[in-house]
Amino acid sequence: MQEHLPAWTHEWLHYGVPALQILVTLLVAWLLRLVARRLIRRVGEHYTLPPEMIMGARRVFTFVVYFTVLLIVLNIVGVSATVLWTAFTGFAAVGAVAFFAAWSVLSNIFCTLLIFTTRPFRLHDYIELLENGEKPGLKGRVIDINLIYTTLQETGSGHEGTVLQMPNNMFFQRTVRRWRDPSQAPGGIQGDG
Repeated sequence: MQEHLPAWTHEWLHYGVPALQILVTLLVAWLLRLVARRLIRRVGEHYTLPPEMIMGARRVFTFVVYFTVLLIVLNIVGVSATVLWTAFTGFAAVGAVAFFAAWSVLSNIFCTLLIFTTRPFRLHDYIELLENGEKPGLKGRVIDINLIYTTLQETGSGHEGTVLQMPNNMFFQRTVRRWRDPSQAPGGIQGDG
């Protein structure tokens, strides 16, 4: 075919053929998606499936079609499938490790927002974080609440002057006992009331 075209078009053929292949791929994907949407709608009407299931099936099919189109287009452009798979698995592994590493921090930040909005305790309250209903837990006066930790100043039983830094997500995993008035706390608490 190249022999029948003028010489100035030969360079453009290197770009035109892949562009045409990409356009045909996109057109086939669009038609396939259109047919699949109608088929899913008809199956849903015939079997009276819930709308959520129909919407989910449409979204899954659309994702599969567009992901396949992306792989085909990258193959047309010249990107190797092996390189793509290696890059994908590498990014997935790094993403999983990063998410796992950041999960604790993100959990504490979210729990801080919950502490500020639900107010299970406030600054200067005396609280006790119970292991279970029978054992005494960690207790003290709340002296600071930041994005990651709540700081408790310990009192009584030889711990005067020490502080505990509790991760904020602990307050949503255990039972919290609270006294607003320090004189009502067990043994009474001396300090800045």
